[in-house]
Amino acid sequence: MQDTLGAFVPGPTIQRAPHRSGPLSGLTFAVKDLFDVAGIVTGCGNPDWAATHEVAKADAWAVDHLLGAGAALTGKTITDEISLGLLGINKFYGTPLNPHAPDRVPGGSSSGSASAVAGGLVDIALGTDSGGSVRVPSSFCGLYGLRPTHGRISVAGMMTQAPSFDTVGYFARDAITFARVGAVLLGEQAPDALPTEIVIASDCFAIADAQVQGALQPIVDRLRLAAATTVSPLAQGELRDWARHQRILQRCEFQATFRDWVDRVNPRFSLEVAGAFADDGRTPPTELASAKTFRDSASKQLDDLLDGRRMMCLPTSPILPISRDARLSEIRAAVHGIVDLTGIAGLTGLPQVNLPVATSGSIPVGLSLIGWRGSDAALIAAARTLAWEFSVGLFEERR
Repeated sequence: MQDTLGAFVPGPTIQRAPHRSGPLSGLTFAVKDLFDVAGIVTGCGNPDWAATHEVAKADAWAVDHLLGAGAALTGKTITDEISLGLLGINKFYGTPLNPHAPDRVPGGSSSGSASAVAGGLVDIALGTDSGGSVRVPSSFCGLYGLRPTHGRISVAGMMTQAPSFDTVGYFARDAITFARVGAVLLGEQAPDALPTEIVIASDCFAIADAQVQGALQPIVDRLRLAAATTVSPLAQGELRDWARHQRILQRCEFQATFRDWVDRVNPRFSLEVAGAFADDGRTPPTELASAKTFRDSASKQLDDLLDGRRMMCLPTSPILPISRDARLSEIRAAVHGIVDLTGIAGLTGLPQVNLPVATSGSIPVGLSLIGWRGSDAALIAAARTLAWEFSVGLFEERR
């Protein structure tokens, strides 16, 4: 395989044959460089991290399960530095290509995995999602992608940055393959059904850019014909408060994860990643306590709204992917705006799936469903059913 996309970690080719035949036989997969592969250093997107850590002694749980289901491993993919990013930019290893929008970013931090799948180098790929790192590249690269219920898929053997947010996610180009992989990682088959009701989150659509709203409106109109829907705002107050509290909690956790290593090694970082450690984790206790209280309240509010039977519909990202050569100020504004929507499921630990069903010109635009806690298989089923309802989807038609 020739890496024409800059999606894979530079160095020797990593290949592993499947353990046995199984439901994923004949498929190839790649893994984000946060997952352990036995005998290989898990580099976490930073050369100083790679230089200061030993080779992995065993495969990560998710890697082992895909190999055990018959899929063949074909490489490790680039991630944003120590997984802190949502755009796919890596100072040291480069920005993987977005095959559907080559002049724009692929989304991160699971950028290499999304690029490799979207570009046809592999059939499926593992990523991680804390603040949106599977959902955003899924939207930007036109893929099916899952952020599962927090704790639903084991993170054993995966480098975590913010434990109360980190999840194992994955990408696929088509809904059928997406469901096959979900059955393996979840140990549960997706039912053939749509939820009782889909809530269209009006305030989430309202904060999206006009191009995103315009691309998704026809899809939402078709959704109303395919399923029972209601229109309602999500937030009882200011929607952006959800993201603000996620940032506080996630920042405290990743600073705690990396603080000792940063202090001991004094690693090289891009300016954007270095800025994440500027305050050394000194969040006022009252601010931290307030964020935790808000998370508890928001989780209950969303659990009550979904009620074990509803799903919520929203744009995956409020913006289109920005230019690969965007200025630093534009990069920061983009990340801040994206979390206004990805912070909803991240803060509450709920599952979310991206459906690649729209474009703005030729640029992919993702529509998301957030499900009730533990509804991962039902979410995958909804994605598969809606792919059929939407005549298989714009990107699958092109393939």
